[in-house]
Amino acid sequence: MALPDFEAWAIFARVAQAGSFSRAAAELALSTATVSKAVSRLEARLGASLFHRTSRRLALTETGRAALEGAARIVAAGEAVEADVQTGAREPRGLVRLAAPMSFGLAHLAPRLPDFLADFPQVSVDLHLSDAQVDLVGGGFDLGLRIAALSDSSLRVRRLCGVRRSLVAAPAYLARAGRPGHPRDLARHACLGYAYLPNPERWHFTGPGGEVAVAPAGRLRANNADALTPALLAGFGLAVQPDFLIFDDLASGRLERLLPEWSPPPIALNLVMPPGALRPARVVALIAFLERQFAAAPWAS
Repeated sequence: MALPDFEAWAIFARVAQAGSFSRAAAELALSTATVSKAVSRLEARLGASLFHRTSRRLALTETGRAALEGAARIVAAGEAVEADVQTGAREPRGLVRLAAPMSFGLAHLAPRLPDFLADFPQVSVDLHLSDAQVDLVGGGFDLGLRIAALSDSSLRVRRLCGVRRSLVAAPAYLARAGRPGHPRDLARHACLGYAYLPNPERWHFTGPGGEVAVAPAGRLRANNADALTPALLAGFGLAVQPDFLIFDDLASGRLERLLPEWSPPPIALNLVMPPGALRPARVVALIAFLERQFAAAPWAS
């Protein structure tokens, strides 16, 4: 039985991640014709198309989407094996692609990365910041940080720490609108909303009376939690915010924690990785660094 066409699978994975035959060819230092022939060779072997090709766009077919995860796993395993056997490979080197939420990345991840770069001078980091959940495999990422209660998936997950969320408001807002005594009172308050909650139309709390869901209403919703901070501090409403964003404002009194006996659903800072157990040394080094940095953060729960 013939061996799998490992080279063609690796080229297919790079084309899918780059979204272009020419870009993949440039990244691999191959000709576009060589890249195209490798994908065509693989398609002929499979008896199915992996891409929809037009003059303007390249998109994965259903077969291509189903094959991409396995192809990315083959490439990662090959990189890890080579890294383990190459001379001097125990010293991490090369590029790590890392995805993280925007607000957390700016406030807490980016300030720590210089220490990592200083410790590992042969490692580079490509940091992608977005509150939208990116496709790690399809986007070619080595690691991702996600702050959520994660659903089941094929990704490998490592929990770094719990993240407390609190209902907060500025003293000026409370002086004008009063303090809610129960989550149901929020129906009468101006609520500043975060669009990327699992269900932004409902805020859920658990406390002495069990679980309560309320429908928040207010004049501002944003897809980035930092964008709510100016309106929150100016007294335009109250919001449920993660403690890593409001830690300093709570300590200074610019914000006050409300309904402390009622808690939103628990979430955590998670490190997520594509499937597979083998990681290049550069990725292993960044994983260990992130674990050390965030296991005992002052805002962690």
